[in-house]
Amino acid sequence: MEKSLFSVRGMTCSSCVNRVEKKIAKVPGVQSVNVNLAANQAQVSYDTSLASTEKIIEAIENIGYSGNVIDENNEADSSLGQQKETKKLKKDFIFGAILTSIVLIGSIPHMMEGWGNWIPSFMTNPYWLLLLTSFVQLGPGWRFYSNSYKVLKNKSADMNVLVAMGTTAAWLYSGAMTLFPTTLTNMGFPYQLYYDVTTVITTLIILGRYLEAKAKGETSSAIKKLMNLQAKTARVIRSGQELEIRVEDVEIHDEIIVRPGERVPVDGEVIKGKSSVDESMLTGESIPVEKHIGDEVIGATINKTGSFTLRATKIGKDTALSQIIRMVNEAQGSKAPIQRIVDKISAYFVPAVVILAFISFGVWWTFGPEPGFIVGLTSFIAVLIIACPCALGLATPTAIMVGTEKGAENGILIKDAASIERANKVKTVVLDKTGTITEGKPKVTDIVSSNSITDIELLTLVASVERVSEHPLGEAIVQEAKSRNLELQEPDTFEAITGHGLIGTLHNKEILVGNLKLMKEHNISNQEMVQIAENLADQGKTPMYVAINGEYAGIIAVADTLKKDTVTAVKALKEMNVKVIMLTGDHYRTAKAIAKEAGIDEFIAEVLPEHKAEEIKKLQANGEVVAMVGDGINDAPALAQADVGIAIGTGTDVAMETASITLMRGNIMSVVTSLKLAKRTMHMIWQNLGWAFGYNVVLIPVAAGILYPFIGIFLNPALAGAAMAFSSVSVVLNTLRLKKFKSVPA
Repeated sequence: MEKSLFSVRGMTCSSCVNRVEKKIAKVPGVQSVNVNLAANQAQVSYDTSLASTEKIIEAIENIGYSGNVIDENNEADSSLGQQKETKKLKKDFIFGAILTSIVLIGSIPHMMEGWGNWIPSFMTNPYWLLLLTSFVQLGPGWRFYSNSYKVLKNKSADMNVLVAMGTTAAWLYSGAMTLFPTTLTNMGFPYQLYYDVTTVITTLIILGRYLEAKAKGETSSAIKKLMNLQAKTARVIRSGQELEIRVEDVEIHDEIIVRPGERVPVDGEVIKGKSSVDESMLTGESIPVEKHIGDEVIGATINKTGSFTLRATKIGKDTALSQIIRMVNEAQGSKAPIQRIVDKISAYFVPAVVILAFISFGVWWTFGPEPGFIVGLTSFIAVLIIACPCALGLATPTAIMVGTEKGAENGILIKDAASIERANKVKTVVLDKTGTITEGKPKVTDIVSSNSITDIELLTLVASVERVSEHPLGEAIVQEAKSRNLELQEPDTFEAITGHGLIGTLHNKEILVGNLKLMKEHNISNQEMVQIAENLADQGKTPMYVAINGEYAGIIAVADTLKKDTVTAVKALKEMNVKVIMLTGDHYRTAKAIAKEAGIDEFIAEVLPEHKAEEIKKLQANGEVVAMVGDGINDAPALAQADVGIAIGTGTDVAMETASITLMRGNIMSVVTSLKLAKRTMHMIWQNLGWAFGYNVVLIPVAAGILYPFIGIFLNPALAGAAMAFSSVSVVLNTLRLKKFKSVPA
């Protein structure tokens, strides 16, 4: 299954979105498609054995739009295409505005009798006004006819059809009245010219589209900044020589020299030297990170002080920066569940407006005040012009675009729009202990040996069998032994027992290291050892029982310190009315002590890794919307089970793959930021939808003449055009307020 991103040029409203989605969905092999009006993009998942990018582009072009696939090679071309369209709109507006100004001046005597004596007679000549209006209609306004033809050819309709119908009705009536005034007035049609209305509507709507295009460009500024961060060249060592080459020509395992002040060209591992690196572009963390031999460095980060040499491990589209850009692009191309409801409404919007316009025309012509035809025509034009499906189409995707990019700016990578919507509803956050609440770097705090063995002997034996273990607690014991310069040996056998501990043999000694459950399974019992372990657990330490040849030998206690922001983050979550639960495999007493220190009221202890997902299920069964926060491989099932899986980015790739949200910083304050960002984004979506629906619900009846029976007023079509032009602009400008969102300080 392949997932590709396509540029779709020519979309103007949510009706276009529906049409493009339906057409692409009909291509054999296409599994899913999401079209984003704000980004002018389509995200398509398809079976490569049945579908291809060429077939998908052909489907887009068959319904009158232009399309091309977007990848790292032509991302800039897509952005350039948007800039060209914006410039074209600007030119069309300036041209239209100049002619419209002349038409407005020349129309003054026709609009207000006795006014405009100072205006040259040729400017008020109806033939001159017809000529200028035709230039506007067939010049800047030609886009409405062209786009209408494309959609009508496919038996559909959109905003272009509404605008084309409204302006054409005014233009043709005025033209006919100019060319055949006597004939038409004798037939009972009143003398009325709509040249000012026609040009003003066309020009204002083009202005609206220009401002909308500019504002939409602002919504994607963060992703453009990320793309510009990539270094252009790299200084590599080949055949003993130092060469400066293009970043695109770097190969895996190339050795690259990075000097102070330079950007790291690609992802790699430091093999020589040391430095401090500014990783704020990746994590949002302003404090530089010290890098030594063996440490990982990320492409596009900035080397601050020393010089170092790295070995390239990831290049091109596999680098962290490319992955971030891909994730943000995919998130922006995804569709929130709420948007699907809006799309269904939009599918019926344009036909309903056209029907309502004809009904309004008929009613006022038949039953309205004199001249009935003019009143009906005015209402007909106003209804067509004021209806705005654009605002509906932009309400959700613009907020998603800004929200995901604000997340990326703050080291929060959001998988898709649905994740934002779910995160907004989270009422319970489950925090894994090790590596999430704590630093994940435990240290040995106590060694309590029995009378049959010394502390040093106990530590040496346990560290020797733990050498092959990958468990953090085992690593802590090995590090403690190494710090004491103890001589460790290879175990003869080793077996890890998940959730219990391990069994190993060394010099014919069977060594058991683990929790009380492991001891009981091997019938090893000692009341004194249990009491010692409980005392240690009450202090927040993790006691590890040790037995040699079936006899109790002692206890080694290990403790992990809380992250510096844990207490603050837990308090902040509680202030958001979010319940916080700690999940851990630790002994109940240890878990209780750590939870108390962190300020967490509820915890679940002694949970085996494979049972973490079951605990999430239990919470969900009680109707809770759950976010799970973890960083390890054993957290992956729980992250996938949760309504929102939040992976600490300093953890494993497996955890990040299964998560809805990835936090590039290693602190839990980012959890608070991500939930607040989700709530703020959804709040913005509801504001936008409220405005978009409210605008249409209120103003379409006004355009139809609902106010006339009460206050004797009809809506001028030119004002309807102005309102329509700025309705979608207001939605985008409102969304841009989300750019002021700031992360919660740790």
